[in-house]
Amino acid sequence: MSLECGIVGLPNVGKSTLFNTLTSLQVAAENFPFCTVDPNKGIVDVPDLRMNKICEIAKPKGIVPANVSFLDIAGLVKGASQGEGLGNQFLSHIRSVDAVAHVVRCFEDSNVVHLMGSVDPERDVEIIDLELCLSDSERAQKRMEKIEKLAKSGNKKEKDEFDRIKMLRDRLGQGLPIRRFVNELEGLDLSDFLTVKPLMYVANLAETELKSPSPKVKDWLARLAEIAAKDNAPVVPLSIALEYQISQLEGQEDRAMFLQEYGLSEPGLNRFIQDAYSLLGLITFFTAGEKEVRAWTVSRGQTAVDAAGKIHSDFAKGFIRAEVIHYEDFIRLGGEKAARDKGLQRSEGKEYIVEDGDIILFRFNV
Repeated sequence: MSLECGIVGLPNVGKSTLFNTLTSLQVAAENFPFCTVDPNKGIVDVPDLRMNKICEIAKPKGIVPANVSFLDIAGLVKGASQGEGLGNQFLSHIRSVDAVAHVVRCFEDSNVVHLMGSVDPERDVEIIDLELCLSDSERAQKRMEKIEKLAKSGNKKEKDEFDRIKMLRDRLGQGLPIRRFVNELEGLDLSDFLTVKPLMYVANLAETELKSPSPKVKDWLARLAEIAAKDNAPVVPLSIALEYQISQLEGQEDRAMFLQEYGLSEPGLNRFIQDAYSLLGLITFFTAGEKEVRAWTVSRGQTAVDAAGKIHSDFAKGFIRAEVIHYEDFIRLGGEKAARDKGLQRSEGKEYIVEDGDIILFRFNV
């Protein structure tokens, strides 16, 4: 898939360290603003426990997980929409992604400079939101100017669009992201706007705050949760520094011991990757056999013939049917044969909407 999740935030909040941890690509992660200028891209395997269980039954020779793309975008600053900190260039990078992971600093450390001089997650979110809103407001203004003459000439369609874009511009000017009133804009092309993109928040904590957050950190997280609720966005608490340490351990046993020490059942990074994958509107279906168990990615709502085309264009061109087993049935009954014997392997046609976790065998003829 070509869909990408952009990692954004103020300078020195942990974006590049998160990216390093995700991809093991050693991009710059220094203690000064604007160390990331050109965006770095990485493709990351999606952790999925379902795959492990399928493999226990299918016993394949090979395993191929699904993956998701991340873009590490340089830190935004106050005034970015007016070009501060090379802001216009960075805003264009955000415009190119399909979803946004906003890293918010929720730790204090005198050795790590904060651009604003103090830690305040709510203020930091407002700075980013305002700059994105101002950028969108300017774009709305330009669209209004393009259709203004037609709107004033009595063209009802253009007049209606003009009025709606004006309302959009005014609300953006008040610092209100489009995602908070998108339901009022049905039918309006919003593809060029930043604040309509699906969003998640990453609360970057000190590793000492994971088990038992201090009152101050609890307050920061509560305020961030309130903001996220307005945006219908998930919040993923992470200690990015800790996740980086875990990623540097080579053995699974060492990682397990390290996680146990901090009271974690799995790296917090797993949830972040899974949430980013879902944020992009992606789901997974599986193909399973002795040769290979493979996770394939489709967009939510795509059909069986779309899924067949992900494997090979010939599968879509010569599509006959999709033989589908729900993941739960496959695991409960111990594999494809038992599911088929119980009548739980269904034959579906081209228009079948693929469900997350489906295990599919495609029949085709070219």
